[in-house]
Amino acid sequence: MSTYISIKDAASFLSVSEQRVRTLCRAGELDAQKSGGSWIVQGESLEKYAAMTASTIAEDHPAYNVPKMSTTKPIALSFFSGAMGLDLGIEKAGFDIRLACEVDKYCRQTIAYNRPNTALLSDISQYNALDIRTAAKLTKQQDIDLIIGGPPCQAFSTAGKRQGFNDDRGNVFLKYIELAIELNPKYIVIENVRGLLSCPLEHRPHDQRGIDFPDLSDDELKGGALNFILNMIIKAGYGYSFNLYNSANFGTPQIRERVFIVCARDGSTPPFLTPTHSEGGEHNLPRWKPLRSCLSNIEKHDHLHFPEKRLKYYRMLSAGQNWRSLPESFKKEAMGKSYYSGGGKTGFLRRLSWNKPSPTLVTHPAMPATDLCHPDVERPLSVQEYMRIQEFPDDWCLAGPLIQRYKQVGNAVPKSLGVAVGKLILKLLRGESVRAIPNFKYSRYKNTSHIDWLSEFGKRKSAAQKKCA
Repeated sequence: MSTYISIKDAASFLSVSEQRVRTLCRAGELDAQKSGGSWIVQGESLEKYAAMTASTIAEDHPAYNVPKMSTTKPIALSFFSGAMGLDLGIEKAGFDIRLACEVDKYCRQTIAYNRPNTALLSDISQYNALDIRTAAKLTKQQDIDLIIGGPPCQAFSTAGKRQGFNDDRGNVFLKYIELAIELNPKYIVIENVRGLLSCPLEHRPHDQRGIDFPDLSDDELKGGALNFILNMIIKAGYGYSFNLYNSANFGTPQIRERVFIVCARDGSTPPFLTPTHSEGGEHNLPRWKPLRSCLSNIEKHDHLHFPEKRLKYYRMLSAGQNWRSLPESFKKEAMGKSYYSGGGKTGFLRRLSWNKPSPTLVTHPAMPATDLCHPDVERPLSVQEYMRIQEFPDDWCLAGPLIQRYKQVGNAVPKSLGVAVGKLILKLLRGESVRAIPNFKYSRYKNTSHIDWLSEFGKRKSAAQKKCA
């Protein structure tokens, strides 16, 4: 559709009421204009809206328009691709993302719309190595340069029940490792949350611990899940390194920390990612990017709303403040029962600061304990602002209703962190040297590199063995 059509025809095309189409026109969801007192809708805008809000799951399909071998970039396959935040960074570094694998229907629509030539598969547990190669149009003999994936993190999250591999999502984590090893790429990258560093493989209830019970096994120790994963990697002949990386150190205007395990088929220990920024300009690097650097010139804002009872307090706060900056007489009233709970509670009634990176984006910016309020306006951050902070292109189209679009962006890996991963792998593929910055503070936490983590896990094992003896 390249012309304007009537409200009646638009309603028929979308299978909604004419009143709903008028609402979409007034809200700016459709490219429309008034003609003789009635709305007319631009056809291409209508098709785009239909594609982004469809309830059907995008179909599996192989890679299309695969370039000839002589011009092919290094090949990367992506699993648990989400809205492709990490993939966009890997792609920018110079890789051909030949395949995406994602089960969420809205993410699948997003992938299919923005990268229609990329092979698309769904549930990773349904495929073997041959299926993957066939979809990516790779022969059995063709080498894969990189496999990347961030298996579901909820099973390991410090905010969850820490079920580890006993959770179904943990099982697909193991499926990813097994499949990646079978595909035998030159490099495997595993992305996950900080909780992976301390999650046991098997959780023993606390009422079954102590002198009257057997000592904890390796799998039951803190870090048992990661120890299990590393043993799988070593057994397959891969070398590895890992660390917890703050995305602000790589140019993202957001403090977001993720574990990256980089595995090398040649058995070597890959170097750490090369940071491009530092908090205070240490190591002669530029300072962290503030929120102000990315939120200008946004034409349209799709956003949730705060309830009026919270807006009352936001009107009393300035950029960078939270509930603690309220007048003393309003603090208990604003916080209710949460006033007496422990912890810093810094996410309650939180206005973001223009002069600092954003805190970690969550999947819902208007939850009471993790508010992400605009520095100046009485509303949560918009989806478009989420996209800027996570470094998605402005023209990247997100499928689904508003809350699903927030979720897709909130779950993503920032693009700059993906670029850093891609550049590291590209240098290793080319045999180029990688810049190391001694004593760089990659995150806010201690003992997060493979060197420190292995030392700490060894101490826990020794303590358990001494107790047993």
